[in-house]
Amino acid sequence: MDLQRIAAGLFAFAVVAVGAGSSVASGQPVPARPAAPSTVSTAPQGDVTLHLGQEAAVQGKDLVVRYLRVVSDSRCRPNMTCIWQGEATLAFLLSEPGRGESTTAELHSGPRTGPQATSFAASRVELVSVSEDGLAATVRVS
Repeated sequence: MDLQRIAAGLFAFAVVAVGAGSSVASGQPVPARPAAPSTVSTAPQGDVTLHLGQEAAVQGKDLVVRYLRVVSDSRCRPNMTCIWQGEATLAFLLSEPGRGESTTAELHSGPRTGPQATSFAASRVELVSVSEDGLAATVRVS
């Protein structure tokens, strides 16, 4: 009986502790929806660096490329000695706003585990480089 009371008390404490961490419990407003990504414009045949969540609209084409997330990153960290250099895999949303078409592509920083480029909307999107921390990616649209 005492064990049940202790368990019930711990459960109630855990529920209160978890609820206290939410923005609703703290009295702070909850955003209605996530902020729209910032958009940069890029010329076709050029490289553009996108920060996580940012998108590029390709001039003269119905194409937008958005850097969604880092899927995996096995690259060697700074000041570490590694046998294999490793690769990063990044997810991009490719869309044709005029047609309402879109797809998600995973591009790799090296050729070992997957493609470094993909085709969409009569264009080629290639991952050129990834920043050390993965927060920025340079892509080439041609």
